[in-house]
Formats: sequence, structure tokens, C-alpha cells
Amino acid sequence: MTWHPDIPLEYRNQIVTGDARELAKRIPDESIDLIFTDPVYDRIEDYEWLAETAARVLKPDSACLAFFGIGYLDDTLQALKHGLTYRWQGLWYQSNRIGSHADMGFCLYSPFFWMEKGRSKRIKQTQDVANVPFTSGTNGKFHNWNKQPAVIMKYLDAFLIDGGIVLDPFTGGATVPAVCKILGRNYIAFEIDPDTADLARERVLNTQPSLFVPEPEQLDMI
Repeated sequence: MTWHPDIPLEYRNQIVTGDARELAKRIPDESIDLIFTDPVYDRIEDYEWLAETAARVLKPDSACLAFFGIGYLDDTLQALKHGLTYRWQGLWYQSNRIGSHADMGFCLYSPFFWMEKGRSKRIKQTQDVANVPFTSGTNGKFHNWNKQPAVIMKYLDAFLIDGGIVLDPFTGGATVPAVCKILGRNYIAFEIDPDTADLARERVLNTQPSLFVPEPEQLDMI
């Protein structure tokens, strides 16, 4: 796989500071293999923008994986249908989670939508549930709402081919770029907050490429 020639050099395997709405305008049509991201859940307009942008920049028959808040399920799905089609739902199950932040009390899972442009497919078979323990120290080290690296790896490895390009327009603490570096995948990542972006770049800089796919407990180190 090669980069589309019109993708800016400063975007390639970099975390770019700025508003994704403006930065994404420089991404050529049909130049991205996968979108994998974790927006702020109550900003439904971000999901609508994400869907419209995905419909433009994704290659035909490609997927967009987007985490969402359980309490915003219906609104999020309707927003993502502005350009994309619903395919499936997956989730990160956290059997060891202790704490309460939802109306139902203890929330033990974090879901994502598998949306698609055309008819996407997994490169490798995988389950729709990632049963990965929650590790609070790692999870909040770079950003309050980071996803566990093992969760991101599970689905990146299943949806993104070797040399493929993933876009994460709301990268936060850069779990997606860090895992891309381990797997040898290409990425474009945007982060609007300068301080968070600096921490994210530091994280990726200190992440080492791997000669093998690490076990989940090894991923807690990144």
C-alpha cells in the first residue's frame, strides 16, 4: 500500500494539532482504508460530521469504527447515518470495572458502531466483544477517556491491512497511533487540544514497533 500522493506529507504517521473539521479538508477523496476513533460522546454533531467526512475520504467498501456513549445510542446512530450504513455493534467488556458513571449504575462495557461505506469486511475474523480488563493507571495516563491498547489492537488488526491507512480525527491520548506503530500500520491523527497533542506525540515517540503481536498484558506498557 502507498500513500495517496495528495495526502500532505505533514499528515503521514503524524499527530496534527488543530480542528479536525478544517484539517480533514486536505485529505483527498477515497484515500483512507479505515476510520477508528473515539469522539466526545455528547457532541452528536461531531458524529454527523464524522459520517459525512467518512463518506468522502474512505475508499469504497471500507469501515468506520466509532465508540459512543450508551446513553446516546439512538442519537449517535442517526448522526452516523449521514453518509454511512450501519453494519454491526461491538464492545469492550470490562469485567473488573469498579465504579459508577451511568444512569444504570455500574457500567461494564464501552460500545462502538461498525459503520460502512459500501460493503466493508474484516481482514481477519474476530469477536464482536473484546474482553479486556480495565487498567485505570494506563487508561488515564495520557487522556481521561483513553481506550485500552489491547482493545484497539484487536480491531485494527482485524480491519486494517498491512500498509493500510487509518484516520483518527479525535485521537486524544493517541492509543490508535501508538498501536499503529506497533503493528506497522499507517495513520493520520488529529487532536484539537495542544497540550493533549504534545502528550500524544510523546507517547507515540516512546512506543516501539513490535516484531510480534504482543499479549494484552504487554500492551498495558504503552
